[in-house]
Amino acid sequence: MKRIFILTLLAGTILTSCKKEDKQKVFNGAVVPFQHGKAWTWYEVDESDKPLRLAVAIDEAAMSSLDRGGENNGEHNHSNNVVLNFHPKVKSVFNHVGLGWNPHGHEPEFIYGLAHFDFHFYTISPAAVDAIPPFEVDSSKHKNLPAPAYFPATYFYPGGGVPKMGAHWLDFTSPELSGAPFTQTFIYGSYDGEVTFYEPMITEAFILANNGFVRTIPQPEKVQKTGYYPTKMRIEKIGGITNIILEGFVLRQAS
Repeated sequence: MKRIFILTLLAGTILTSCKKEDKQKVFNGAVVPFQHGKAWTWYEVDESDKPLRLAVAIDEAAMSSLDRGGENNGEHNHSNNVVLNFHPKVKSVFNHVGLGWNPHGHEPEFIYGLAHFDFHFYTISPAAVDAIPPFEVDSSKHKNLPAPAYFPATYFYPGGGVPKMGAHWLDFTSPELSGAPFTQTFIYGSYDGEVTFYEPMITEAFILANNGFVRTIPQPEKVQKTGYYPTKMRIEKIGGITNIILEGFVLRQAS
């Protein structure tokens, strides 16, 4: 009798766990051509429709056909950028992703001159991103900075701004800023007084060498918009698909 009770209890536990997992749902964004392959976003929610993970997926064909040419002018290579939209079910502060591949890196070259990806998770629309002018043409909105409380305590604005992106905020504790080779970092962005993107920036070599890498995302004291914010970033490769994942979402109130 005792054995039957234990087996029944175990079966019930497994069934409950399976039902819970079955209720977790994944929603894919539109697939777009990237290099000679494809890229898209996906969004996973739990049984209560709360966000679990928001990710960029790049297939093997794209990862194995990355452009090695183009101008090496030390600037962001916009010709290798694509816009990745989210499924309408996405519940977060983010609007879309700007996926960029930089075969020669970008400025400052002595730090970020290695081949790498920029994964801009934007809080503003593609049209708003596209309208951001070069710093040299109009610097006023690049220099209109949000209050420091809207960035992690270790972040600073080094000056300048990138067209179709905005101002970039760096983490002064990131190893490459102290002379170590650049592998991966996490950047915040702003434009015209608003925090406009979260950006994992990762070298091709680091992605190829690491599966299951997880890091925490430094958190600001305050946020400008009420919504779900990620606390971790993960690299996960499954079935020939490279996934760059934001996870550990928490609900925060604007203040």
